[in-house]
Amino acid sequence: MSQRKSAEPSIVIAAARRWLGTPYHDQASMCGVGCDCLGLARGVWREVVGPEPFPIPPYSRDWGETGSLEVMAEGARRMMIEVEPAQAPPGALLLFRMMPRAIAKHVGILTGPDSFIHAYERLGVIEQPLSPAWQRRIAFAFLFPLRD
Repeated sequence: MSQRKSAEPSIVIAAARRWLGTPYHDQASMCGVGCDCLGLARGVWREVVGPEPFPIPPYSRDWGETGSLEVMAEGARRMMIEVEPAQAPPGALLLFRMMPRAIAKHVGILTGPDSFIHAYERLGVIEQPLSPAWQRRIAFAFLFPLRD
């Protein structure tokens, strides 16, 4: 999939910023109504790329979940363009490992060299600094593909 071209970063970021202020709601994906971090990424996908390529099965909220399969990263690899996290440009989807030895279970969208948008419980969709504490949790990075 690396031969695919990526979507224009400014379009991805503008789509993500439209979700700012959306309340947090587990497993939802409706702009202005409610979403979780994956729901935000799904909504940006729909706007930037098109219909979701497959249904998302129910998932656990446990950030400490361990296992050998990186479910979110494997799903992203099926439809996005993987890049090295240290080389991720604005507009990239970041996957975070929230606890040591846990699988990556949180996502956000890079909006600048040191800022990102994500949906956070009790806060909803926010844009905040990509602090060193967040930076060290980045496990994977992906680019949204250009609409076919």
